Amino acid sequence: MFIDQFSSTHLSKLVHVYRHYFICMFQIILPLGTSMTDPKRPPHDRGHELWTAEGGPSRMLLASIDRWVNALLADDGITMPFMGGSQKIDAVILARSDGIVVGTAAIDHMIQIWAPSLKISWKAGDGKKVSKGDEIAVVSGERDTLLGMERSMLNLLGQLSGIATEAKRWSARAPGQIACTRKTTWGLLDKWAVHLGGGLTHRLHLYDAKMLKENDLASMYEEHDDHSSRIVAFLQEISNENCGAFLEVEVREDKEAIMAAAAWAQRQDEDKPKLVIMLDNFGPERSRDVASQLTEMGLREHVYLEASGGIVFSQLDEWQESGIDVLSTSAVNRGVPPLDLSMIVDGA
Repeated sequence: MFIDQFSSTHLSKLVHVYRHYFICMFQIILPLGTSMTDPKRPPHDRGHELWTAEGGPSRMLLASIDRWVNALLADDGITMPFMGGSQKIDAVILARSDGIVVGTAAIDHMIQIWAPSLKISWKAGDGKKVSKGDEIAVVSGERDTLLGMERSMLNLLGQLSGIATEAKRWSARAPGQIACTRKTTWGLLDKWAVHLGGGLTHRLHLYDAKMLKENDLASMYEEHDDHSSRIVAFLQEISNENCGAFLEVEVREDKEAIMAAAAWAQRQDEDKPKLVIMLDNFGPERSRDVASQLTEMGLREHVYLEASGGIVFSQLDEWQESGIDVLSTSAVNRGVPPLDLSMIVDGA
C-alpha cells in the first residue's frame, strides 16, 4: 500500500538518493597521486585533487559534499527528497556583506539529489567576489520545497563563503603562501573553500601525505633516546612509495631541523621528493635562523620549510624575509564567521 501511494518518478528519486548515499558511505579513501612531480606546484597545493577545470568536482569532493549535506538535512528533520506539489514561488539570495562566494557547486549537487524540482540561476559563481546587496542567485520552485531547503542552503553557502573570504584576507596579507591544516570543521569542504580563497589545502586527509609529528615519534623507534635520532632513523628507512603526495616531519628544535635536512640530503634516490620540515612554534626570528643555517650548509635546496603554531594575522608582516616557504594555520578556516546571506521570496 505504501508503494502504491508514490509515482514511479517519486520512487526513482528515492532509489537515486539512497543509491548515491550508500556509494559515498562505503567509499574507501586511498592515498592520492604525488604532486611532487610538478616542480611548479608546492606540495601543500592539493586543490587539483578536489576540482578540475575539465571535470568539475572530483569524486572525493562530491562524496564529502554528500556526507555533510546528508547530516545538515537530517539535523533539520529532512530524511527524504522533496517531492513537490505546492504552488510555485521565486526567491533571490542576497549578500549582506562583502566576500568571496563558495559553495555553488555544492548547492547544485544538493538540489539535484534532494530537491530536483528547484531551479537555481547563479549570478556569482564559486570564487567570485560579491559586495553587500549583490544578487548571488535566483531560485524558483514549489513553495514547500524551497522553504524547506532554505536554511540548509544558506548555512552551507554562508559557511564556505565565510572561509573563502577569510582565506583571501590572509593570502592577500601574508608575505608568502598560506595553508590550512587538518584542524577543520567540515573536512574537505573547508579545504575546498580555502583553496578558492587563495590559500593552500595542505594534505587532504590522513593518508594523503606522510607526516611525522611528535606523537608519532614518541611511539616509535624506542631504541633511540631523543626525537632527533628518531627522525633520522625514519627518514633513512621510509621508501619514496610510502611518502604519499609529500613527506613532512615536525621539529621542535633547531638541531632536529638540521639533522632531518642532512639525513634527507644524504639519500641517493634520484626521484625522492623534497622533504617538508615543519618548524613548530619557532616564530619569525628563529625560523629565519634555521633557514640561514640550512642555506650555509648547502641543505636548503632539499627541503621546503613550513612554519606553524602561533601564526597571528596581525603579525604576518613579521614573517617578511623569514626564509619560510609556507605558513600553516587553522585560523583561516576555524571559528570563521559565515558570509551574511539572505533568501528573499518575491513579495516579501
